[in-house]
Amino acid sequence: MTDLVDVRRGAYYDSVSLMQVSRAVGRTEGVDAALVAMATELNTGMLTGMGFTLGEEAGPNDLLVAIRGTDDAAVKAGQDALDVALTALKAAGPHAGGFGDAPPPRTIGSAAAAADANLAVISVPGRNAVVEALDAIRSGLSVMVFSDNVGVEDEVALKDAAARADVLLMGPDCGTALVGGVALGFANAVRAGSVGLVAASGTGAQQVMCLLDAAGIGVSHCLGVGGRDLSSTVRGRSTRQALAALAADPGTTSIVVVSKPPAPEVLEKVQAYAATLDTPVHWATLGQGRPDLTAATEAVLSAGGAPPPHWPSWPGWTPASPVPGSLRGLFCGGTLADEAMLVAAKALGPIRSNIPLSPELALGAGLRGDSHTVLDFGEDGLTRGRAHPMIDPTLRLQRIATESEDPTCGVLLLDLVLGYGAHPQPADELAEAVTAAVRRAADDGRELPVVVSLTGVENDPQGLSACATTLQSAGASVFLSNAEATRHAVSLLAAVAAVEVGP
Repeated sequence: MTDLVDVRRGAYYDSVSLMQVSRAVGRTEGVDAALVAMATELNTGMLTGMGFTLGEEAGPNDLLVAIRGTDDAAVKAGQDALDVALTALKAAGPHAGGFGDAPPPRTIGSAAAAADANLAVISVPGRNAVVEALDAIRSGLSVMVFSDNVGVEDEVALKDAAARADVLLMGPDCGTALVGGVALGFANAVRAGSVGLVAASGTGAQQVMCLLDAAGIGVSHCLGVGGRDLSSTVRGRSTRQALAALAADPGTTSIVVVSKPPAPEVLEKVQAYAATLDTPVHWATLGQGRPDLTAATEAVLSAGGAPPPHWPSWPGWTPASPVPGSLRGLFCGGTLADEAMLVAAKALGPIRSNIPLSPELALGAGLRGDSHTVLDFGEDGLTRGRAHPMIDPTLRLQRIATESEDPTCGVLLLDLVLGYGAHPQPADELAEAVTAAVRRAADDGRELPVVVSLTGVENDPQGLSACATTLQSAGASVFLSNAEATRHAVSLLAAVAAVEVGP
């Protein structure tokens, strides 16, 4: 093996772009490991953890390059792939001004002063996001904080500051928004229309928007408010502001509130506020005894006089008889994971998770168990120092392989979320992993059915039907509705073969 560690002084690139560069270098033939990142404390720690040695001092404004190859030629090939990827980044980025031009803005405040903008998007490490968001608020900008790992006390302070400034704070950990037809973060190319969304959920909002699109209904805006907004600590601060903004929008004729399981007392107060608005508000708020996202979307359609359609699905291989073992759900979307647990628990009982529905069901540090389990790979603890799994699915792909070797795994339930900001060709990698998992289980004398919840629309860059067909060809059963996918997965288990799994 040959290692190369290089520090490039003052070469700054954003973290998401560098994650893609790392993947491009890591896919080079003969390269076994690669890390291309800014030399922050976290990333230098990752470098050491990968077995590399940093022989010189490096700071957060320096670019860190580490490549391990089978030989010198492989490392050289990795360097060549790196140079190609960085050149492409430079070509795609803003061009420097000529002699005498004003230097580019270095703060959000100065950028706001120089541009006719009213919205800022913050995507920096969580510990730095608060300062940047405050700068934007004080400059009169509404803010989408894509960053996660921001403390709840800071979130409350930011939202109070935004309310005083009469601007909207979306986030933190706001993964999805659609404002005036412009997609921000992870969003789908849905048709324009008159339904507005307030979303304390990213993938949940994407699911509802894609279901509406499949039914021929378009969206005016989707205002993300962060997954904790309807918690007992944040208490719906941004949700009320977003509801008021959509109610005042002449292009919005109805509103849907989408949320992970909210605090009941907070939801009650927000519903009371919504009842004072002239625009009708519908609720897709997950929880025990409440409709799943598909049923909530069908209620919106019925209220508008549109009959719910037959939601698209692409049948794959199904075992001749129910299989033994447990459900294993491996999700990139936290809200989709929540919904899967709520739906599946009706037939299966308690489900273990890293985002459990109740504290006693929390998994340990190893995130392993031999019972029914659903994992959210987008949870904060699994995204520190790495891109969201919708961009970099490496951890999830590794876990699929692990589950395929576990005799207690009966059915694999997966999600795949398409759209802007997500992996450009996610179905290909997932299909390869599914094929390998099914083959590995068969080699052990087991059947391993795979079910995929696919969130997307035809106009997404990845293409809904193309991705569905790729996964179907690998043997997976594919559903546009996450709730329907979950019910199908549960119905394949021997433990519930005689139980009707309904809404």
